[in-house]
Amino acid sequence: MVGVSHFTVTKSGHIHSVAGGPDAGDQIECSSIPNGDSGSAATTRLYKKRWAIVFLFSSYSLSNAYQWIQYGIISNIMMKFYNVDAMAVDWLSMVYMLTYIPFIFPVTWLLDKKGLRVTALLASALNCAGTWIKVASAQPDLFLVTVLGQFASSLAQVFILGMPSRLASVWFGADEVSTACSIGVFGNQMGIAIGFLIPPILVPNVDDMNELAYHIRIMFYISAGVASVIFILVIIVFQERPEIPPSQAQAQARNIPPDEYSYTASIMRLLRNKPFMLLVLSYGLNVGCFYAVSTLLNRMIIEHYPGEEVNAGRIGLTIVVAGMVGSLICGIWLDKTKTYKQTTLVVYLLSLIGMLVYAFTLNLGHLWVVFITAGGLGFFMTGYLPLGFEFAVELTYPESEGTSSGLLNCSAQIFGIIFTISQGKIIDKWGTLAGNIFLSIFLLIGTVITGFIKSDLRRQKANLKAEVQTVSVSTSVCVT
Repeated sequence: MVGVSHFTVTKSGHIHSVAGGPDAGDQIECSSIPNGDSGSAATTRLYKKRWAIVFLFSSYSLSNAYQWIQYGIISNIMMKFYNVDAMAVDWLSMVYMLTYIPFIFPVTWLLDKKGLRVTALLASALNCAGTWIKVASAQPDLFLVTVLGQFASSLAQVFILGMPSRLASVWFGADEVSTACSIGVFGNQMGIAIGFLIPPILVPNVDDMNELAYHIRIMFYISAGVASVIFILVIIVFQERPEIPPSQAQAQARNIPPDEYSYTASIMRLLRNKPFMLLVLSYGLNVGCFYAVSTLLNRMIIEHYPGEEVNAGRIGLTIVVAGMVGSLICGIWLDKTKTYKQTTLVVYLLSLIGMLVYAFTLNLGHLWVVFITAGGLGFFMTGYLPLGFEFAVELTYPESEGTSSGLLNCSAQIFGIIFTISQGKIIDKWGTLAGNIFLSIFLLIGTVITGFIKSDLRRQKANLKAEVQTVSVSTSVCVT
């Protein structure tokens, strides 16, 4: 079937569909850009299916992130059930960070070589397997089985964290990539939010071990059922890439011959990219602090508000929900303004201020104050996540988005382990205030480092250059 659409020409040389044909509901952006050395025109198009792809990715990212924090937020209950110490339960969260470090480079290579669909299938399969292994671990003497299940889920996370910016670039237009990346990160944040909220409700702090085992098993069955449904949907729905590229930068990227791309050379170029390496360091400091706060939240709240496991979960929920709002606002702001460095620096500084306010108000004895200060902290600290991803893609274009995201996340995992262990020791010896001031010092260092990052927006330059080089604009006939 052939559908002909009518177009209007904008000042930038784009053509936008205004009426006609059975596919008039599809957004279409067509422009003639140089295609290699041949001078022929390449067409760009936006498909409706891009939204299904990004929301499906967000769904299995949500399921995986939920599992990361489901033990930590009820750490005192898990310590009692499995008869282990606090550090053992903390490692059920930190295993996500530890697994990422050695596996990120082979997984990033796989993403570059095999693409989005294979990566999505492996991620959702491992995630599903981890949930079912944990179903079998709901007995006090099977702690090692629950560790195995958490390891499988943590391995799935390696295939997930680097995908938002890559998926956004492959499927979304130049004016949508930051918003799409925010939606991808949004799923991960929503999973953490649910992980804070649901386990304290499903698993009450009871003394009867049989009853406790029943509640823990129900929690595991629910997550396994959800992960299974999502895995099936990924098999059926998830597509590698659109037939026609969504942006001029992506059209140019497709013209790079595969034999000209070297993964090792790409890594070396990134390591020599000074602005990007500064971002890797500052990103790791910020997100590492977030990981530490999330992992140790139950311990911090219970120390000042005994018996408030459910409210500890709600405070964690507040942190992440506020962060999701911050992420979406920052993503939309970046698409509108392209002020990557300025926005990143302001959000980083406000994360530092939020951390200090949270640190000095935690022990006042008023939970409602903690809810407010934790929400402010989350809005900026969690809202920083997509900013780092998108700023990295701008600084490193045309390098693979998965590779740059992988290095960012690797830094975050390393600092996450260091900060979680260190803050836990400081809290045990000197209390929560000292532990949170410890994190604030590193947020200050990260803010200063961000100020030194040179804003070299290479992807924006590529899009502008392609528009300037536009030699002709013609009506597109779309075949469906």
